[in-house]
Amino acid sequence: MNKRRFWQFSPTPMSFLVLATIVMAMAFAGWTAMLNNFAVEAAAFTGANMGMLQSLREIPGFLAFTAVFILLVLKEQTFAVISLCLLSIGVAVTGLFPTIYGLYATTVLMSIGFHYFETINQSLSLQWFKKDEAAEKLGQLLSVKSMAALVTFAVIWLGFSVFHSDYVWMYLLIGGAGLLVTLFLAFTHPPFIESAPQSKKLILRKEYSLYYLLVFFSGARRQIFMVFAGFLMVEKFGYDVAEITALYMLNHVINIFLAPKIGSWIGRIGEQKALTVEYMGLIAVFVGYAVVESANLAAVLYVIDHIFFAMAIALKTYFQKIARPEDIAATAGVSFTINHIAAVVIPASFGVVWLYDQSLVFYFGAALAACSLILSQFISPHLRKVNDAQASQV
Repeated sequence: MNKRRFWQFSPTPMSFLVLATIVMAMAFAGWTAMLNNFAVEAAAFTGANMGMLQSLREIPGFLAFTAVFILLVLKEQTFAVISLCLLSIGVAVTGLFPTIYGLYATTVLMSIGFHYFETINQSLSLQWFKKDEAAEKLGQLLSVKSMAALVTFAVIWLGFSVFHSDYVWMYLLIGGAGLLVTLFLAFTHPPFIESAPQSKKLILRKEYSLYYLLVFFSGARRQIFMVFAGFLMVEKFGYDVAEITALYMLNHVINIFLAPKIGSWIGRIGEQKALTVEYMGLIAVFVGYAVVESANLAAVLYVIDHIFFAMAIALKTYFQKIARPEDIAATAGVSFTINHIAAVVIPASFGVVWLYDQSLVFYFGAALAACSLILSQFISPHLRKVNDAQASQV
């Protein structure tokens, strides 16, 4: 009988997604952690330059619908690997171009890889996972993502604090490691069978209207968190880089243990109840941001806010249950574009509102969460039972 050596393994769709998630989390966490300091210290960025960079970074997300055209010539799995290569290379070369336009260029390259991968990753996950296990497995992937990001933060801290490295070598290390894992992924994982042939054209169906609306409000709400929640911590409460980094790390530690449990919980209670809990909690969090006067309480709100991101799994599994099998890939790109519509408008427009009254920004976030809460009530409470019955017949 042939014995399998310890370094050998049987590649599966789950192992593909785990390794791909590690590459994505490692590369993006490394890029994010060093961005602000690199931009100021090496590229002499001003606030206007940073605003332009963030807008450029979001453009590939807005154009994610174009993924369906690339799928005319590439299989999704191959497209995912190429996207990870672009992401890793973009991060690896960032330190080599310490100028304003150099950082713009490497950011766009990195962002193309990141947003195309996120689009394909969602599509592959929903195709490969069975409906009754999708929420739990997506929670497990979130846990893997948090572990990879946490390790990356630790490596960066060691690199700058202990080994006194510079940006060039740290970006090369993180991007190069991501590229090596991606190449390993490409050579060890054969093409897996698609659950159903995917449509290769843009799809907007009336039957998905509720999903589109929920995705739009989710993207708008996420922008308020990404752009203004952290800025509140720094501007109003004086958190320094070390303290903000500590909050990031705490968020990831919590997600490592909590995300799989949240996924299992969503699988048990169904999407409507899970989204109702999420949106009610987010209303409270955003109102809390608007009125908070304690730095410690603000940190608690920030951590709770991040936990609610894990509950967004329910939105993905909701789509999985209502979608026609052949629509998943095309709709993943369209929904990613819808999610990023707000990214074009909110940062700049609400930056002006911020100068007038910070609390109004977060009250608007609470209003967006309230809209999502109302919309979520139109999700059939019997959705889980119907799909459980379908699964039992298979």
